This record gives sequence, structure tokens and C-alpha cells, in this order.
Amino acid sequence: MLRFLIRRVLGALFILLIVSAVTFMLYYALPRDPARMACGKVCTPELLSQVRHNLGIADPLPVQYMHWLEGIFLGRDYGGLGKCNAPCLGYSFTNREPILGTILDRMPLTISLALGAAFFFLIAGVGTGMVAALRQGKAADKIASSISLIGSSLQIYFVGYIAMFFLVHKLGVLDQPSYTSFTENPARWASGLLLPWLVLSIIFTANYTRLTRSQLAETLSEDYVRMARAKGLTRRSVFFRFAWRGAMGPVVTIFGIDLGTLIGGAIITESVFSLQGIGRLALTAVEANDLPMLLGVTIVAAAAIVFLNIIVDAVYALIDPRIRLA
Repeated sequence: MLRFLIRRVLGALFILLIVSAVTFMLYYALPRDPARMACGKVCTPELLSQVRHNLGIADPLPVQYMHWLEGIFLGRDYGGLGKCNAPCLGYSFTNREPILGTILDRMPLTISLALGAAFFFLIAGVGTGMVAALRQGKAADKIASSISLIGSSLQIYFVGYIAMFFLVHKLGVLDQPSYTSFTENPARWASGLLLPWLVLSIIFTANYTRLTRSQLAETLSEDYVRMARAKGLTRRSVFFRFAWRGAMGPVVTIFGIDLGTLIGGAIITESVFSLQGIGRLALTAVEANDLPMLLGVTIVAAAAIVFLNIIVDAVYALIDPRIRLA
């Protein structure tokens, strides 16, 4: 298992290096004047001159990238604007502060949003899919399939506004979406994020219901499951020891991708509920032409997806030992 994880980590670092290089080239090679874009909308001639100097626009693009990469490990000095300590993902000339600090300030909200929603949609989706698979062709299966079909066609910006209008403003059964640190007040933390959790879980639950149902239905028809039944094992034992374990591989894989995407920034969800997380930060960076901030958010989002996939690989290896040989 240790060698398996080491290979995955080294592969992840190599992927992140490629992602960072390609992203940097796109952000700083395509614009006609990357210094002007990095400077933001409110840019004085003096600040623009500083940006050109600090970004090293006169240097070739590979040299600029090497300076940016060097800042991650050694930090970087931005002259009169201050020093960005390692790990330095760059400096936002719009906010006048290092990018990583801003991202870390927004990260707790996004992680809370992602983990809370994942808790709801994973339990509801997998649980409903299991019931549907065990009751194939019966009323429970048809109801679950119909609900999942409807749920998968809904959009967050549609469900979110309607849910907030009725549950918050009209009926008052839920609190206005907001964020309070978990360590400060756990009850307020949960109540402020409950509505976004529920809305996100509606969308994702439908996908996990269909995926779990299809995987379990296929696994239950496998020869080794039939053999276990023929040997006299109880239905519960056959289901959880053989069928359920064999069907969870694809579910775990998709879960890792979805969770990484949410941690990388749920832009629509945070915008609908006015939550200041990573997704909202990326949207603000686009609106303000804050090129360094957008680059930093992209790298963090990519890192979240890549390293969560390493965790998925480890869990997958525990579920199916054959994966360790890959």
C-alpha cells in the first residue's frame, strides 16, 4: 500500500506541475497585455509600472514561469508592495495582498459547504440506490428511479432561489444562508449552511441513486454472488460482504471527483446564497480582471481534485486489492 501511495503522490505532483505550466502560459501568453489585466480594473500608471516590473513582463514566458514557480518554494519580493512568503502563489495587485492568504481565508467556508453537502447526498443517494436495487421492478424501485430522474434535471440556481424564497423568507423554517466558524459556534455554523447543503444534496443525490442502483443491480447478477447464495449465506451477508463491496468502486471514484470539484469552488452555489468561498472568489477575480488571483484559485482547485483522487485510489485499493497492482 505504501508503494502504491508513493507512486500516486509522485504522479499527482507531476500532474500539478503540468497543470500549473499550462495554466500560467494561458493566462500570461494569450492576453495582449497581461500586466494590464493583472493590475485589475482600478489601475494607476504607477501601479501598472510596478506590476510590469514585479511580473518580469520583459522576460521570456518560461523565465516568468520559473520565477513564479520559485516563489512557491522560496517566496517572492514584490518591491514596494511587500514580500510574499513561501508558499507564494502570487500577489493580487487588486486586493494588495498575497493570493494564498486570501484563498485560505475563504477555504473553511468552501470545505464546510462541500463536506456538509457530501454527507447528505452520499447517505441519501447510496441508501436510496441500495433500496432500489434490492426492490428491482417494484414500487420502491420505480419511485426512486422517477425521483432521481427529476432531481438530475434540476439546476442549483433554480432550486436555490425557490428554496430560499419559501423556506427562509416566507415560512421562516430555515435561517438565511451565512457562514460562522465551526469552532466559534457549531450550531450557527450548521444552521447557516443547512439550506445550501440540502439544495446541493438534491442535485447530487439523484446521480448517486442511479449510479448505486445500476452498479448493485449488475453486481447482484454476478456469478460469485450467486455462488455465495448457493452456499447458504444469509441475504444480508451476501449483500454487504460481496455485492455492496463490489459495487462501491465506481461510486467512490465519482464521489472523489465531485468532492474535489466542490472544494475547488462551487461557483453557482456560493453565488446563489451569497457565500464568500473559493467559487465566489474566482468569480470576483474574473469581474475585477485579477489575473494572479484567478491563476491561484485555478491551481488550488486543481490540487484539491488531484489529491482527493489519491485518497479515492487508496480507498479503492482497500475495497479491491487488485487495484494496488496497477
